[in-house]
Amino acid sequence: MPQLSDTIPFFARPPPQQALEEGARLDGRGFEEFRTVFLNTGAISQATGSAYAEFSKTKVMAAVYGPRPSDRKTSFSEEGRLQCDVKFATFATRQRSKSFAQSPDEREVSENVQAALQSAVQRHSFPKSNVDVYCVVLESGGSDVAVAITAASLALADAGIEMYDLVSACSVSRVKGQLLLDPTSEESYHEDGTVLMAMMPTANLVTQLVMAGEWSDSQSKEAMELCMGGCAQIDSVARQCLRQAAGAATSVS
Repeated sequence: MPQLSDTIPFFARPPPQQALEEGARLDGRGFEEFRTVFLNTGAISQATGSAYAEFSKTKVMAAVYGPRPSDRKTSFSEEGRLQCDVKFATFATRQRSKSFAQSPDEREVSENVQAALQSAVQRHSFPKSNVDVYCVVLESGGSDVAVAITAASLALADAGIEMYDLVSACSVSRVKGQLLLDPTSEESYHEDGTVLMAMMPTANLVTQLVMAGEWSDSQSKEAMELCMGGCAQIDSVARQCLRQAAGAATSVS
């Protein structure tokens, strides 16, 4: 866990006493509804490719560098290496870390992002080379890992890295027996079960699945189906973003 400042509490204000009020979400969304989504590419001009993803209060910037030659000490491989690194900005959460080193939580998020993207990237197209993906969570508002995966996938596509398919991701929280798509941090605070899914929607392949909590067979199936439908929705928005970027580049040239 990150080191905490003695002067700044974990919650700047008391957490909500409940995530649902009279059977409805506090932000007015339906149970199977995403927050407002904004995706954009080309946010960092110095990077090979980049993307910005905003899901209401969750904001993530992703940058891709490479392919770059691997270190000489690295043994030759016909497949290149994909390296993902995720950091939370010091102002992203109510926690304040005193260390610039990557925290255990950040390492876990990085591993999840890399696992979600690894099988989607055609690593044979850049042998003995590295592609580095850096994500910064600018604001943590819930479903941070899913948003980071989506932003990183979009940045890879913007960089022209060959992929089998785009990867989109979403989370589902279970609160008082109700499944909530794209949970906020307040909703996640009250969850007793969670599912994170990343997939290649066109190929219909799941690249990452993480479940926590106790789930019955029927409810786990319902949660995964909800995630798959959510990934398909995000994929549609991501492809629209790439089409708009391509159209803008064509008009400029």
